[in-house]
Amino acid sequence: MSAGDRREFLQGSLAVASAAVLKGSSAVAVAGSVDERVVTIGLIGCGGMGGNHLSLLSQRKDVRLAWVCDVDAQRLAAAAKTVEMNSGTAPQTTDDMRRVLDDKAVEAVFIATPDHWHAPAAILALSAGKHVYVEKPCCHNIREGRLLAEAVQRSGKKLQVGTQSRSTEFVQAGIERIRRGDIGEILVAKAWNSQRRGSIGRTESSQPPAHLNFDAWLGPAPVVPYRSNMLHGIWRWWYDFGCGDIGNDGVHDIDVALWGLGVETHPTRVTCIGGKNVFDDDQQYPDTQYSICEYPLAGSPAGRTKQLIFEQRIWSPYVQEGYENGAAFYGTNGLLVMGHTKGWALYGPRNKLIEEQTGSMDLPRHHSNFLAAVRDPAVGTNADVNAGRLSATIVHLSNIAARTGALLHFDADREVITNHEEANSLVRRQYREHWARPAGV
Repeated sequence: MSAGDRREFLQGSLAVASAAVLKGSSAVAVAGSVDERVVTIGLIGCGGMGGNHLSLLSQRKDVRLAWVCDVDAQRLAAAAKTVEMNSGTAPQTTDDMRRVLDDKAVEAVFIATPDHWHAPAAILALSAGKHVYVEKPCCHNIREGRLLAEAVQRSGKKLQVGTQSRSTEFVQAGIERIRRGDIGEILVAKAWNSQRRGSIGRTESSQPPAHLNFDAWLGPAPVVPYRSNMLHGIWRWWYDFGCGDIGNDGVHDIDVALWGLGVETHPTRVTCIGGKNVFDDDQQYPDTQYSICEYPLAGSPAGRTKQLIFEQRIWSPYVQEGYENGAAFYGTNGLLVMGHTKGWALYGPRNKLIEEQTGSMDLPRHHSNFLAAVRDPAVGTNADVNAGRLSATIVHLSNIAARTGALLHFDADREVITNHEEANSLVRRQYREHWARPAGV
């Protein structure tokens, strides 16, 4: 699904779903007067996915959107206008997230920045005593994922990762079929991202536009010159700022695949073949990628494993298994194929269709689950930090394997690559001296 199509889908079909959420019918897991308490929030990052959050949250009666923060003055002004139009009250505005985090009235923040800001901003917010909704992937590298999990534990606050499949009813129903053994033991799960992207072209460095605070946009990442094909949105194809399309759309399907596969740790071996086979441009990540991850089965004979497979072709206009983004679960007694935004079908032996369900992605329900968790300590988030960093680690290990051409041996407990020094150096990243640089990186 193209970026434009994805935004249109979210703003269209999900806007319909939001009506039910605003009435409370899709609230997850809580009931009673606690449901009615208004939660004061700040939104950090107002473009792209942040715009979808902005549109939905500013219409909710159980939310007060007190702050909007963006480094692009034009986006910031447009966001403030949207909030005022939808809620009747203008929010405070800033291009410095520290002002949002310093406001004691703010209980929770939504972070919809580029990937390189996700974990640093989330760690700062947790340290400031805020609950956090952070977009996927929840970290730009493996080390940040562990630091983020530690920050959640220290703070005692709730964190929700923006993998909204976890709160979508048809996805939950499909996973339930797997959990109750309808297709037997799941030994292999496959996720894929097959869609047509475009070239980002080639550019030289230039001056950033006057309405962009480029230094604030860079944050703790290394200082590089501005280029017109770096932002907005295009940052995801650059090593310093994004994680490629595997970390953009692919991570949604990887998350669902891991959920159904039933693993709760990292893989111990990963290999990934990939490269730029189509686009002749500045993009640094592969446009074609095939990753295999292996998980030893605890208590089973030596050598018996589960596998997670990920395929990506971001130049292909063709669907796979009926879906352009999806996950398939291969069990000893059947198969369940799930489309990221469409539904699923369950097959028994000899490809007999047993059951199917259609549906659409439910972002408002994901919001409701997070807000319920903010209000009630007994309510958990559907996409917590552990789920988020397991899927993010697959993204990072796959990218590292593609970049180095190595079969990686990964120590899942220490989170280090044990057989390849260059690859292990990419478990972390380089930062500049900056107030948002996480401690312990």
